Amino acid sequence: MAYDFLESLRQGNQWMGASAKAFWGNPAFGLSNSPLPAAFAAWGEVTERSFSRIAAKPDWDIDSVVSKGREYVVNVTTVVDKPFGRLIQFKTSRKEAMQRKVLLIAPMSGHYATLLRKTVISLLPNCEVFVTEWQNARDIPVSKGSFDIEDFAKYLIEFFAILGPDLHVISVCQPVPMTLAAAAWIAEHQPKDNPSTLTLIGGPVDPQVNATPVTEFSDRVSIQQLEHNVIQSVGASYPGIGRRVYPGLTQLMSFMSMNLKMHSEAFSNQLFAVAGGNASDHDRHNNFYDEYLAVMDMPAEFYLSTVKRIFQDRELARNEFTIDGKHVDLGKITKTAVKVVEGGLDDISAPGQCAAALDLLTGLPDKRKAQHLEPGVGHYGIFSGKAWTEDIRPLVIDFIDSNS
Repeated sequence: MAYDFLESLRQGNQWMGASAKAFWGNPAFGLSNSPLPAAFAAWGEVTERSFSRIAAKPDWDIDSVVSKGREYVVNVTTVVDKPFGRLIQFKTSRKEAMQRKVLLIAPMSGHYATLLRKTVISLLPNCEVFVTEWQNARDIPVSKGSFDIEDFAKYLIEFFAILGPDLHVISVCQPVPMTLAAAAWIAEHQPKDNPSTLTLIGGPVDPQVNATPVTEFSDRVSIQQLEHNVIQSVGASYPGIGRRVYPGLTQLMSFMSMNLKMHSEAFSNQLFAVAGGNASDHDRHNNFYDEYLAVMDMPAEFYLSTVKRIFQDRELARNEFTIDGKHVDLGKITKTAVKVVEGGLDDISAPGQCAAALDLLTGLPDKRKAQHLEPGVGHYGIFSGKAWTEDIRPLVIDFIDSNS
């Protein structure tokens, strides 16, 4: 019931925006000297676009890449297709394969993998790029079973094995703990599939090292409270009817509330830009919010097990994580080089939370460990944008090359 109510609320706001845009955008109002029709039409346009994006899965929109002065066509192909996610490859029209084979592990944290579009674009000129693309839980039938953080780690173990030992893994934010667990499992049980390098970007290995609002929230709520207050059952409009999920819209509201003033100002500025005729379909505001507002539902068991086992019980931070009841010892990672990247202004995974991984890797020589703190950069800046492109990406490529 609650799920259908939220969806009706979203559709209602989208409809109101579309109606205001159509009515106040009528050319007849152009004869008026009043600025109100243009303002109302602008409100309608911004509102309709915002609420329609919430329900839409963005396209990758990567048609070509330029490498060494030549342009190559890019096609997205599926390597492995599983119920809760698939492994995709960005295949270029190059005749020869690139030496660097990179697996980019996208978060399952409410946004689609396309949040890493610019990261993919930045890597394509120099690397063969594979990405984990997680499915929207509302579209997965209940018959496909459940999916928690152990299942997430198992998917990664399978992907590592398929792509082979000459693999360079880049894990972004939320999947960092499961990436470490998967690498440790591989090191102990399938050593022939060890990836060459792991680059861990802004992930909560030990959330208590430097608390953020995310950490504080997990400290003050119980799993029972979360299950009662935020978990909902998918409504009748989707294939996953009856599946219990943590709705993407709930996650979006949570994230936006952390920086409410910034988002309010951004939307106000966009209203004035649209009303004044200074906005465009692909301006900076739309490019960012078209992606940021596009959210997906997470399986309830995945969300709850993440809060419980990673944040509250700190299983990985205490090196007590298990898969199928078997201990996963991070000390077993002895050959895969590991680099940690953090942002000085990251308010989601603060500095120190990800770097905690290096102390847990007791079996890895110090010469195969690396760390970088990018000053003045927030959470998204460490994997997308100017800081990533100009400062962090070259360091990651050098790290890959020196440990190949």
